[in-house]
Amino acid sequence: QWRRMATQRRSPRCQRRAGGPRSTRRAPTTTRSRRTWNGAFRGERFGTRCFSAMSKEDMVSHQVDVDLGDRSYPIYIGEDLITRGDLLTKHIHGKQVLIVTNETIAPIYLEKLTRVIQESDPSLQVESVILRDGEQHKTTQELMKVWDKAMELRFNRKATFVALGGGVIGDMTGFAASAFQRGVYFIQVPTTVMAMVDSSVGGKTGVNHPLGKNMIGAFYQPQCVLVDSLTLKSLPNRETASGVSEIIKYGLIWDADLFRWLEENIESLVDSDHPEFGRAISSAIERSCAIKAEVVAQDEKEGGIRAFLNLGHTFGHAVETYSGYGTYLHGEAIGVGLTMAADLSHRLGWVTEDIKDRTIALVKRSKLPTTPPESMTPDDFLELMAVDKKNVDGNLRLVLLRGELGTCVVTSDFEKGKLMDVLNTHCKTMG
Repeated sequence: QWRRMATQRRSPRCQRRAGGPRSTRRAPTTTRSRRTWNGAFRGERFGTRCFSAMSKEDMVSHQVDVDLGDRSYPIYIGEDLITRGDLLTKHIHGKQVLIVTNETIAPIYLEKLTRVIQESDPSLQVESVILRDGEQHKTTQELMKVWDKAMELRFNRKATFVALGGGVIGDMTGFAASAFQRGVYFIQVPTTVMAMVDSSVGGKTGVNHPLGKNMIGAFYQPQCVLVDSLTLKSLPNRETASGVSEIIKYGLIWDADLFRWLEENIESLVDSDHPEFGRAISSAIERSCAIKAEVVAQDEKEGGIRAFLNLGHTFGHAVETYSGYGTYLHGEAIGVGLTMAADLSHRLGWVTEDIKDRTIALVKRSKLPTTPPESMTPDDFLELMAVDKKNVDGNLRLVLLRGELGTCVVTSDFEKGKLMDVLNTHCKTMG
């Protein structure tokens, strides 16, 4: 249904929306009204770019542009794009390239990516550094390997770092690029659903701290994002399902039609052996990138509506930190968070029981967990949620559903007793 849309620039209609409600320190509540795109993507709607007449040489089926003025950049989406060295080299400004990847992805794609870049421009010096795989290694200590390599090779300020991997590699590479010599170029080549639909787009970079997830980092935009959907064929189904949690989030906060489409197609999204997997995941990636690009264009540094993208994340990050980074995949923790956020929204009387039940049912059908670790107590949640980045002046702020499907709010104005009811219900250990 969705194969012919990609957001290129905000249309006047979208620009008018950009002036909507925004949160400030004086006004802790941000809301968003329901908006849908009425079914199928229609090529030129919202100023979109359509690639229906794709040449054999041009494997880019869609391009979504993130509109940030002179820092705008394209998201290329298609099959076998990792072989398109020309797409990458036109975003490489100097002569030095450092590919950052991990020990899982390196044996599969590192040699290929290195070769296609060098073949596209033989004058480039292409080097690589391989990090340990996993959220538990998203640390400043592991990140130092990137800076050490760049220093050893005497890279200069025109160097380009290329992130080849999932969300952890993308976040770490972007942060390394933001800090090395006070900023060098970087490119995202995501290889997981999570990275393709969320973390590679928007410029959030960083590493974890033992007391909180992604607490050390920077907003730093890439030169481009190259999404090759064929790389997902090497992805375990558990990782695929983890990424689907973020797609569910987009449906809940922004696009009711996307949510309904997910309800009809979820089985084909979480099983890479399903005959419709390729078609379904490509459609979901395209729509998710278009939504993320629209949000980031309106609010790059999360002063307002970008906070909507954190639905379920305050609960989810608490689960990740408590259980130890890497025990739950990020999307698995967000599955728990979406469940708890939907439950709280319903207890507050902000959404119907039907929306709550449909949300939880879709999370379960995505093969994601809906309950926190058995040993986690309500006090554990409250302690970890107290350091969430959305909090203002010591007040806990949550993204919650409110109104019709596709509508949400960022607020600290909710009954704290209802929050305790949710924590007591979902925590098997009461403390």
